[in-house]
Amino acid sequence: MPRSQKVLYAILLTGCLAGYLWVWWSAESPNSESTVCLIKNVTGLPCPSCGSTRAVLSLAHGDLVGALQWNPFGLIIAAVLLVAPWWMGYDLLTNRKTLPVFVAKVEHFVQKKWIAAPAIVLVLANWIWNFSKGL
Repeated sequence: MPRSQKVLYAILLTGCLAGYLWVWWSAESPNSESTVCLIKNVTGLPCPSCGSTRAVLSLAHGDLVGALQWNPFGLIIAAVLLVAPWWMGYDLLTNRKTLPVFVAKVEHFVQKKWIAAPAIVLVLANWIWNFSKGL
């Protein structure tokens, strides 16, 4: 397995494990106001992804509308948490590199100006929406 693939899998696996632990901890202590968001802890202002944990928890309870209202990025995070481990396992069992190839294609795609510019605008719009919701 190439080093770049090992690094990608290590980052994804670590991120997924941290995500599972954070979602589990958040579900077990729903009244807790603690946050791991460095931006919010330092400035008191929400970041573009604030509300994502609550969005993932809403999805886990079958509340798609609630998840979208908390933060649409939560859907992406939930998808990664669900798909990435299975995809890594598939690649490892079949000795393939489908996940790194997909990631490279996505990176190449989003670097195009006609994709990157609207994506940045959407992130900024989501951030403004987070401010307006009082997250």
